[in-house]
Amino acid sequence: MSKQWLDRETFKTIIDTTPLVSIDLLVRNSQGQILVGKRVNRPAQGYWFVPGGRILKNERLSEAFSRLTEAELGVQLDIKNARYLGLYEHFYDDSIFTDDAGVGGTEVSTHYVVNGFEVVLPEAESSEGLSQNGYAGLPCEQHNEYQWLSEEEFKASDEVHVHSRWYVDKTKGFKSR
Repeated sequence: MSKQWLDRETFKTIIDTTPLVSIDLLVRNSQGQILVGKRVNRPAQGYWFVPGGRILKNERLSEAFSRLTEAELGVQLDIKNARYLGLYEHFYDDSIFTDDAGVGGTEVSTHYVVNGFEVVLPEAESSEGLSQNGYAGLPCEQHNEYQWLSEEEFKASDEVHVHSRWYVDKTKGFKSR
C-alpha cells in the first residue's frame, strides 16, 4: 500500500478527532551538543524544537525514521543506530489550522503520540551539512533557524519547548521495562 500525504481538509478533520503519531529526534553532534530549530508553524510556533515529524499511514517505523532523518537533517540514518527514548504525549491548544477558525469559531487542538529517539551524528555529518555555523542544507518549512546547544543550555532555556526538554529529563515519557 502506498504512503500518502493528506489534503488540507482531511488533515484538519484528523487533527481535530485523533492523535497524530510521530517521531522526534534528539540529535547530538560529536561534542554532545543538541540540534534545535526555531518553529515557524503552529503548534509550538516561535519555540526552539528538536527535528521530527509524523509517521505516514502504511509506513513502518524504520521507514519513517529514515525518511524523517533525510528530510529534517539532510542525511538518511538507520533506526538501528538510534537509542529509543520512549513514548511521549504532547498536547497543544492550537494547531497548524489555528488561523482558520473552525466551525462555530472553535480552534483545532493538536495531540501527538511521539516516539522519541536519540541519534549521535557521525563526525562527517556533524562537520559537514550540520556544522556549528553551516545550516544551508537544512529545510526551512518547519524551522527557520538552527543552532547547537549544550545539554545544560538546552535544559535551562525557556525558549526550548518543554516537550523537547523532556527528552533529556529521565522522569518524563512512558518507558517499557
